Amino acid sequence: MAISAVAASAADLPVRSYTKAPAAVAPVYSWTGFYVGLNAGGAWNQSRAATATVFVPGGYFDATSVPPIAPVGNQRINSSGFTGGLTAGYNWQVASAVLGIESDFNYFGVKGSTSGTGLYPAFPPFGFTVNSSASSDWLFTLRGRAGILVTPAFLLYGTGGLAIANVKSNFLFTDTADTANESASISTTRYGWTAGVGGEYALMNGWSVKAEYLYVDLGRASTTSTNLTTGVPSFAWPANVFTHSVDLRSNIVRVGLNYKFGGPVGAGY
Repeated sequence: MAISAVAASAADLPVRSYTKAPAAVAPVYSWTGFYVGLNAGGAWNQSRAATATVFVPGGYFDATSVPPIAPVGNQRINSSGFTGGLTAGYNWQVASAVLGIESDFNYFGVKGSTSGTGLYPAFPPFGFTVNSSASSDWLFTLRGRAGILVTPAFLLYGTGGLAIANVKSNFLFTDTADTANESASISTTRYGWTAGVGGEYALMNGWSVKAEYLYVDLGRASTTSTNLTTGVPSFAWPANVFTHSVDLRSNIVRVGLNYKFGGPVGAGY
C-alpha cells in the first residue's frame, strides 16, 4: 500500500522541461571609427646632389677645367636616422574591406654628407673638391588606406598619398689652383608623394598595433650661386654661375600603437 501511494504521488508531479542555454557570441572588433596613435622606427635616405658650372670667356675657369666639375659634383648621399611621431585617422569597415584616411607628423632625423675630388686636365697637379650635404628634420604625410581583413582582428593594407618635409642642403666648391671658394645652400619645404604597405592587429578595448613600410619621394630642389672668389685678398668672379641641386628619397620602416574611439561592435563570426 505504501509503495502504491508513493508511485501515485510521483505521477502527480509536473514534468520539468530542460532547454540548453544559447552559446555566448563573442564580440568582434569593428574597424569603423576615429583613432589616434604613436609611431616610431627608422628611415634610410638616399639623396642625389649635383654641382656644375659653365664656361664663361674671361671668367676664372679655362675651357678644359669646366667639364670635369659636373661628374665629380654628381654625388650620392646615404644617411639613416630615427623617425617617430603622432598619427590620426578614420576607418570605414564594409564587410571584410576597410577604407580610411590617415595623417601623421613625425620627427625625421636624417642627415648625411659626402665629397669628391678631381683634377684640372690642363693644369695638373691642381685640382678641386666638391662637398655636399642633405638633411631633413620633419615629415608630414596625408594618405588614403585600403585593406582587407585576413581575420576579423588582422588587417593587411596598402597606403599612399601626399608627403611634405623640409629639405636642407649645403654645397662647397674649393680648388688648389688659386684657393677658389664657392658655396651655396638650400632650405625649402618640399611636396612629394609616399606609398607603402602594412599590417594592423586589433587588441582589446579599441587598441591595435601595426607595422608598416613607406617609400617617400620629395623630388628635386635647386639653386644658383655667383659668389665664386679666388686669391687672398679675395677677388670675385660673379660671371661664373654655379648650379646646385638635391633630391631626397627615403625608405621608412616603423611600428605603431593606435587607440580607436567608440564605434560599433559586431556579432561573432
